[in-house]
Amino acid sequence: MGFEQISLKGRALRYLAGREHSRLELTRKLAPHEAHPGEIEAVLDELQAKGYISEARVAASVVHRRAPKLGTARVRQELQSKGLPPELVAQTVAELRQSEQARAQDVWRRKFDAPPQNPQETVKQMRFLISRGFAPDVVRRVVAAAGQTDD
Repeated sequence: MGFEQISLKGRALRYLAGREHSRLELTRKLAPHEAHPGEIEAVLDELQAKGYISEARVAASVVHRRAPKLGTARVRQELQSKGLPPELVAQTVAELRQSEQARAQDVWRRKFDAPPQNPQETVKQMRFLISRGFAPDVVRRVVAAAGQTDD
């Protein structure tokens, strides 16, 4: 009886050792291993009380790993998929918006590093940045700034 509890706790700790996980993510991963209803919640309550599970750390981890490559929209989507509270997601997104232009320029520079030579290249570069989750107005500014040296 206690073995299943230890097993679930051990699995949860193994997941947390790899990276930060939200409560929802851990619930999804542990669900196939739950022997008795309510077991997962008890394990997660204990881990959260001890500070092993932190929504703020999950958000910071996602931002640290993903923001250099992705725009605010894609990061927001990832935060929401982890089941983080809407207030935390909104606060994190507001902070990310301040650096959106600089991050978009870095991503553009790593991918292209040359101004578009024709309208097709302009569209290609803009589509790439938008697919990464950068705001359309930011994308227009980044690609337009790159093309200004063209004239």
